[in-house]
Amino acid sequence: MEQQIVIVAGATGLVGTELTKLLLEERAIDHIYALSRKPLAFTHPKLETILDHQLRVLEWDESKVSPSKGYICLGTTRKQAGSMQGLEDIDYHLVCQVAKTMKLLGVKHLSVVSSLGANPRSPSHYLRCKGKMEQALEQLGFDSVTFVRPGPLVGLRDNPRTDEAIVQWLFKIIRPLMVGSLARYIPIPAALVAKSMLYDSFSSHTRSIQRLDSVEMRKLLNKYR
Repeated sequence: MEQQIVIVAGATGLVGTELTKLLLEERAIDHIYALSRKPLAFTHPKLETILDHQLRVLEWDESKVSPSKGYICLGTTRKQAGSMQGLEDIDYHLVCQVAKTMKLLGVKHLSVVSSLGANPRSPSHYLRCKGKMEQALEQLGFDSVTFVRPGPLVGLRDNPRTDEAIVQWLFKIIRPLMVGSLARYIPIPAALVAKSMLYDSFSSHTRSIQRLDSVEMRKLLNKYR
């Protein structure tokens, strides 16, 4: 049986941490490369961390088995980045750079955290960056790319975001009214987003480009219950 080797960028973030833990527990995964700016809070025999402040792979031992699946869980906010340009540098330029690196390493199937409403022509700078990122990654020639597009995320961050806490509180009140297309905006746990990325990466795809919002992620997970 062919070895299942994967690479994750953003393994210390909200979704990335959950995803990395799932990958470590998955028996079908033989080895995991974690491309990270800082050491991870945990170790494992299957886990190999590649540290670089700019998330580059500066050296690669050709004797290593190349990853076939890649996961990118990178993202920030304007407040965290310090400016609109800082946000664009991470959510667009850095994600594109990491995707290109993964392609060079041998990744064929890519899964990326994007956002509900991502559109290169959006009036929102954040959603415009996500949309431009998706558009750019579509052109890189992966066998398949899946963009997961969650709405508000639920989970414990190292640096809690006040705006997310307010949104989650508000949605608890109005959730009974959120039916039909509004269901996509119901907050979703980061653990479920991570699990949907894992399950989707082992699914057969009828299209080379997939986009999964929160409703579609939950439908995917229900198939495995």
